[in-house]
Formats: sequence, C-alpha cells, structure tokens
Amino acid sequence: MSFKTKKVTLAVLFGALIFLSKVLMPFPLDKMFIFLHALLLVLGNLLLGRLGATYVATVGGILTAMWKTALAPFSFAIALLYGLLVDGFIMLFKINPTEDNKITIRLIAATTISTAILGLLGLYITAFVFKLIQRNPTLEATMLVVGAINGAAAGYFASILWNEYLKKLNSKLLEDR
Repeated sequence: MSFKTKKVTLAVLFGALIFLSKVLMPFPLDKMFIFLHALLLVLGNLLLGRLGATYVATVGGILTAMWKTALAPFSFAIALLYGLLVDGFIMLFKINPTEDNKITIRLIAATTISTAILGLLGLYITAFVFKLIQRNPTLEATMLVVGAINGAAAGYFASILWNEYLKKLNSKLLEDR
C-alpha cells in the first residue's frame, strides 16, 4: 500500500470513529465527553502531518452531516472548524513530534484551547443565534468545563501514545515511502 493510501485510510478510519462516538451518545453527553474525538484529531495531526486533524474532522463531519441531515451544514462546519483549530494551535505552538520529545504540555494546551473555543462558539451559535437549545446556565457551564477537561486529557494521552508507541510506527511508515 502506498504512503498516500495509508494516510487516506487512517483519516477515514479516525473520521468514522469520531462519527460513531457522536451518534452513539445522546445530547448533551456527545458535547461533553469528546475525549475520543479530540484524541483522534490530535493523533491525526501527529500521524498525517500538517492539516491531518482537518482531514480527519472532514471525514467525521461529512458522516455526521449525512446522519443528522436537519443540521448538516452546522454539523459539518463545527467538525471542520474543530480540525482547523487543532491543526492551527499545533502549528502555533510549534509542535514538531518527529524532532521534539517534550510535546506534552504544548499538546495539552493546543487541545484544551481548541476544545474550549469550539465549545464556546458551538454553545453561542446553538443557544443564542439559532436558539436550537433552551438556555440552561448550569448545563452550559458543565458542558464547557467537562469538554475542556476532555480536551486536556486527550492532549495528554495523545502525547503518551505518540512517545511510547506511535513515534516508532510513524518512523517506519516514513521509511516505507
């Protein structure tokens, strides 16, 4: 299998897993417990390179939009924005996983900030702009805090997975090119 085929396969696999995690959990749990979603986006960036999280998010967004047709444009836009935010903050924090062994704090920061921004934006759009959900300040605060904690945990575990297992696998994949 060629290197590009492996990258596309990995992006589709990660995107499909994100889709499953989104449709199997009921609202508002799917908005709070996004650990798997954030983890797969970060790993997508680390394994696929620049814009890897965006590729993964695009696949997940397309699948979610096809499932939730009433909110398809919103679902896709939010998914795409999440991927772009993760990729953007990883670039902003200059995380280079192939050359840098100390990426944990920066990955945690990148995923936490990305998740918090997306959570605030998503909440604002759904509750204030389109009024798709009723206002509930306690639920809103809980969703934002739990979501940010999930983002931080995803960054931490992505760092562990990368340093312990995936860095070696990625080196092997790059050699096969």
